[in-house]
Amino acid sequence: METQIPEFWRTEVFHPLSVHFPIVLLLLATLFKIMSLWSGRETWHFGGRLLLILGVIGIWISIYTGDLADGVVSRKLCDPTILKDHENFAYTTAWLFSIGLLLEIVLHYLKSFRNKLTNLVVVLLLVAGSVCLAYVGHLGASLVYQQAAGVNIPSENCAEFN
Repeated sequence: METQIPEFWRTEVFHPLSVHFPIVLLLLATLFKIMSLWSGRETWHFGGRLLLILGVIGIWISIYTGDLADGVVSRKLCDPTILKDHENFAYTTAWLFSIGLLLEIVLHYLKSFRNKLTNLVVVLLLVAGSVCLAYVGHLGASLVYQQAAGVNIPSENCAEFN
């Protein structure tokens, strides 16, 4: 029986391809919003808002592709509880950033309510989201590097590469 290298564009590969960009966007959005709180400059507010919008769109795409990957990899894991924790914390993270974005948009249009306290609430939501994001990343890395979730493991002699 001849062993073949699997196709790269598999369902479980879409998640790692879609998840890294929103991670960067959301972490940068958090930093921009912290800078806007500290400096009060509109440039930081605008940049943080833009990064947050793009990051929230991206995180929900990552949730979707993660759900697709779950159906493929969950049956092959030694400890699927880590996958469930990864999923639950991913939803928590997505909601924290989404609520932060919603509040940011409301405060943008209702400028009379924007002050240091409301800006601080947005920043606290984003910092909480960033902490959850770091934990979600840790769980995702443990799925890949400890349980080979979605990873093709070549044969012992790597015959499929000849």
